[in-house]
Amino acid sequence: MSFNISLSGLNAAQKDLDVTSNNISNANTDGFKQSRAEFADVYANSIYSNPKTKVGDGATTATVAQQFQQGALKFTNNTFDMAVNGNGFFAVGSGINSSDLLYTRAGNFKLNKDNYVVDNQGNYLKVFPVNPDGTSASAALSTAQSLQVPDSVGTPLATSKVDINLNLPAGDTTHDVANFDPTDSSTYNNATSVTVYDSLGQSHTMTTYYVKPTGSTNTWNAFAFVDGKPVNIAGSSGPSYTDPDTGTSYNGYVMNFDSSGQPSDPATVPATLTTDPLSSVLDNGADGTQTITLNYSNQTQYADSFTVNSISQDGLTVGRLTGVEVGTDGLVRASYSNGTTEPLGRVALVRFANEQGLSQAGNTDWKASTSSGEPLAGEAGTGTFGNIRSGALESSNVDLTKELVDLITAQRNFQANSRAIEVSNTLQQNILQIR
Repeated sequence: MSFNISLSGLNAAQKDLDVTSNNISNANTDGFKQSRAEFADVYANSIYSNPKTKVGDGATTATVAQQFQQGALKFTNNTFDMAVNGNGFFAVGSGINSSDLLYTRAGNFKLNKDNYVVDNQGNYLKVFPVNPDGTSASAALSTAQSLQVPDSVGTPLATSKVDINLNLPAGDTTHDVANFDPTDSSTYNNATSVTVYDSLGQSHTMTTYYVKPTGSTNTWNAFAFVDGKPVNIAGSSGPSYTDPDTGTSYNGYVMNFDSSGQPSDPATVPATLTTDPLSSVLDNGADGTQTITLNYSNQTQYADSFTVNSISQDGLTVGRLTGVEVGTDGLVRASYSNGTTEPLGRVALVRFANEQGLSQAGNTDWKASTSSGEPLAGEAGTGTFGNIRSGALESSNVDLTKELVDLITAQRNFQANSRAIEVSNTLQQNILQIR
């Protein structure tokens, strides 16, 4: 009996050594959670035994319990390195549309050849879909999708409005509007240009020419051109310009000012004017119904030089990817060279009622089990879920000092049980030698 008891002690000490060695070997493994060997005594009894004199039957390993306390954060320069500061696991899948998920605290992610965010084993990081404004469309694991970063283009936006804030010089030289020629600078006073975009993101130059007509003091005429082609101003009663190539006439518009240099009658001379559809200008397959509204709400006529205080438009060209950032709430945004940002998804976090019930799957991954309970999904920073730190990794939570002390203790236990076996063997030999 003593042999079996000591042997069980040897097995327990060996298990303790194995667990401690595994912890030490993974001291530098990101996202690793240390384990602890927990033991119980073995006791067998029957109704015919005397419990007062019964000796135990040794020791057994009750469980190897994982310890999920937070590891220290170490900071990197990689946006896709992520750490959960608090409760929660990242969800990853072996396939793009895989529903068989693994859970990990190791956030050393990167892009694969198809621009999907994956871990070192090629598992795909799962995110919740989001609306264009960045709010979550759903926070359920059943709707989670693999995160892909588009590297091609940002969506272009056709220009619909041009805001022009300028001063037209009072007392400037007058010209005969009938002689206006955009190729001859002596037939007009000044001009402004701005780059506008069609529905395909192609750029075009919109130029406005300003002419102070003969015999006028507080009136200006203006004509709009896109890529050197005249554009008709819808509903305008201003002077017209006849294209010498086609013989077509295009309306300009009139701007009247009062004695204080302000628009004299905004009711009859509106601050906004709209062009006709640009179908005659756009020949690249873009939307020909596009119109552009010119906003002159801040125009003035002062005794100063011609000054363009500001000129802007609301269109966007095609944009190339310039960067990706991950917020503390897990929202992943892509930035493009055209100044736009696009939400790509929100990193899915998962928690369990009993983390120690998770089944180890290797590579610092875990799987749900009946002991852990069902995975509960949520967003970072909500409820009991922690925040996400981009550009950081969670280190192993192994305390090397403690593990080395445990290693010595386990070694002592092993030696003591070995000695017990040796003593039992000596006693058996002595008994066999009795004559």
